[in-house]
Amino acid sequence: MAPRVSQVSAHWWREMTTPARLLMAAKAAIGCALAWALAPLLPTQDEYSYYAPLGVLVSMYPTVAASARSGAQALLGLAIGIGLGLLGIGALFAGLPAVLTLALVIAFGVIIGGIRALGVGREWVAIAALFVLLLSGSQADDFSVSYLLTVGFGVLIGTVINFSILPPVYLDTASARLSELRDEVADLLRVLADRAAEGNIDAAEVSEPDAALDAVIADVHDEVHEADESMRGNPRGRRRRAEQKENLQRMRALERIAFYSRDLADVLYALDRAGDAAVGLQARAPLADAIRRCADLVATPVGDRSSRARYADADRAVESYADALTAAVGHAGVARRSTPVALLQRIIDAARPSASDGR
Repeated sequence: MAPRVSQVSAHWWREMTTPARLLMAAKAAIGCALAWALAPLLPTQDEYSYYAPLGVLVSMYPTVAASARSGAQALLGLAIGIGLGLLGIGALFAGLPAVLTLALVIAFGVIIGGIRALGVGREWVAIAALFVLLLSGSQADDFSVSYLLTVGFGVLIGTVINFSILPPVYLDTASARLSELRDEVADLLRVLADRAAEGNIDAAEVSEPDAALDAVIADVHDEVHEADESMRGNPRGRRRRAEQKENLQRMRALERIAFYSRDLADVLYALDRAGDAAVGLQARAPLADAIRRCADLVATPVGDRSSRARYADADRAVESYADALTAAVGHAGVARRSTPVALLQRIIDAARPSASDGR
């Protein structure tokens, strides 16, 4: 139990202390301090100045595009919530019981928050309505205007700060995560090659490296998407368009390779259980070699000078397996046993964009 707690703590510490997270913390601190200092200059009541730092926090996201989008969504959600709160105050003046008014305002705020297009602003509708209803008192108009204007001022400062101070580009992080996914897929193929060589394709053992693959793919997909978003409206990203395109190509290729690799594992397991000649003694060694060569190709770093040679090796190894399969079952039997060959060839074709000379 103690080692597990230690591992989790170390993982959390690494996540909290990444350069990107520390930079965002510094920018949030600067933005909140600046918003607090400048808020009294707004044509609003000073007592609501504390909403300006809130606006900074609302807009402080890892990317410039996300900051601008989230800030706009939050302001829209606040505006809707303020309008809902004012309607609630009108209902109170009309004689509706306070408890019933509060319940209806919150209910409608939560219902409106179901609009996905509001994004992060969905969470602010009911909150803003509640604030206006409970805190504005007899000065509902002044409170509402001050609330919206002060938060909007904070959103503006947060967005400008995020844009002005080293706007982040996450291409390197995404590239590193793509390399981790590449290694995970290559490991799956290597385990499959070892089991094929032994003539014992155990579904449980092959599934071990496959079990965490979905989570890795999902995490990497999020990293690549965030890196792509970090380029939008970012002056630091103009010279790195080629890297952005490369990451997107690698993501698509690795997703296809992972799919084909899993399919190959399922097909070989079924053939092994049936005692089929496609994984039998005569074809066993060429099959294992073909899978291992494909794993080597998949594991090759982008731009590695050996990539073209590995591509050729994998292609020849798959041809050798196809020849061994033909010799084992004859031309008539190859057609219905050609799935492993086709899947291996698809893995090679998907890896082809990476099979180029180093830059």
